[in-house]
Amino acid sequence: MKGEKVKTQHKRIRVFYTGRVQGVGFRFTTEQIALSLGITGWVKNLPDGKVEVVAEGEEARLVSFLEKIKNGPMKPYLRGVEVEWGEVKGEFKEFGIRF
Repeated sequence: MKGEKVKTQHKRIRVFYTGRVQGVGFRFTTEQIALSLGITGWVKNLPDGKVEVVAEGEEARLVSFLEKIKNGPMKPYLRGVEVEWGEVKGEFKEFGIRF
């Protein structure tokens, strides 16, 4: 109906990236993409060489976020992506790099 807002579906994702994803600007690039899309959460390097991302936002924006990482400047470094979808917890105010 006219004047009604369409309810957007907010989701949470937890993603593990494998490949040569440390020491190549992956976290910085991920942070910039998230900030440009209004996504909240964090990205960090793991001791086993993977990079972990936890992010929340509108489902469509999260899909765009995943696509921009997969097909963007980090594409040559990626070997694998594991995505888990879940319910929003609302614990983040912004997106940042964790150490």
